[in-house]
Amino acid sequence: MASLASAWAKSKVAIASSSSPDLQLDHPTPEECIQIWTVTADEWKDSLTLPLYILESAYLTTVPLAKDGGMTTWVLVDKTLPPNERDVFCSCETFRKRCLVSDSMGNMTESIIHGVASVFCPEKFRGRGYAARHMKELATVLRGWQSENGKVIGSVLYSDIGKEYYAKLRWTPNPVNRHLVLPPARMEIPAASRPIFESDLESLCLRDKAMIQNDIATPSPSRKRVVILPDLDHILWHIRKEDYIIKQIFGKQAVIKGAIAGVPGKQVWAIWVRRYYSHPDYHSIEDADDKNVLYILRLVMEGDETANKPREGNMTIPMKDYAEQAAALKAVMQAAQAEAAGWRLDQVQLWDPSPLVKSLLDQSDLDSVFVERQSHSIASLLWFEDGEGLGPEDAPILINNEHYAWC
Repeated sequence: MASLASAWAKSKVAIASSSSPDLQLDHPTPEECIQIWTVTADEWKDSLTLPLYILESAYLTTVPLAKDGGMTTWVLVDKTLPPNERDVFCSCETFRKRCLVSDSMGNMTESIIHGVASVFCPEKFRGRGYAARHMKELATVLRGWQSENGKVIGSVLYSDIGKEYYAKLRWTPNPVNRHLVLPPARMEIPAASRPIFESDLESLCLRDKAMIQNDIATPSPSRKRVVILPDLDHILWHIRKEDYIIKQIFGKQAVIKGAIAGVPGKQVWAIWVRRYYSHPDYHSIEDADDKNVLYILRLVMEGDETANKPREGNMTIPMKDYAEQAAALKAVMQAAQAEAAGWRLDQVQLWDPSPLVKSLLDQSDLDSVFVERQSHSIASLLWFEDGEGLGPEDAPILINNEHYAWC
């Protein structure tokens, strides 16, 4: 690592401009990965030290969703220079995600969408066009990347720099980027709910997939619909990241992964993870940008006629006999609030609730606040069709913009 840093620092080679034909996307060497993780630590290490963040970054290449080629690291480099002796002008990661696509007639296919994460341009190269060049090159290569696993229909990223920058590069902001916030609450976990453990996750994900398939196979007046599958790999990617950090902070594991309530056919369940952006011992809840969060990765309500549908227009909510689901939903959300309090978290977040779920929570006595995100975690989408990017008027509609799909 020392020799690599020295080579970069002392290089006398003229630096290629962002428009140079000598620039290309490549994959970093192990030494270059360590250099990338070192320079990105201030942005993304959360409550970890630099050495622990580097170890975490290496570990997260081996977990579900990332392992076996699911995750790819990309760097923009000068192709005339050898690995470990070249500048990394920009870097990112991509994740191969399974999705379901349905047209207005309900014809459904399983496809691939590539999630883009950790886009980073070192400070000394910012404002010079390297990040834009990187993303343009990436948009081209992703059209056919890993297409042996299925048709690649597009790419999704979650912008933390607002809506405009990536929109100029044709990653269009999703119309809906919103979540509900609930405070932690020190209480007994409601008797009506029971905890979800890791051993329960696979069967719940399979039940969820079956409901999604049924819903989006239904004809819809909307144009093409796309849903990133909340499969076990997605859930475990988040959980493995959580496991690593919690062990470092608390020296133990968080065994409860969610809560479920209600009778079969009317059950409600939530799968969650805990995220510590700063160490709870050295953290001020007054810092609006530094909240530690219990994220509900996925919330499922059986019998919800508004679920797995586009969040467009004024959807009629059939408020018929949802008393059992309302009680189950409240029990699950209170379990989440209790878990947040027990793990010293500042809030609970539920992304993109269905219209019915939002209505039931609004009518409950839970103290929820609705937030429209304007600059942080903005789902932004680039769609492919016959090798070309689609404009907003022709683009598919993203269903279920929930936290499980974030990367």
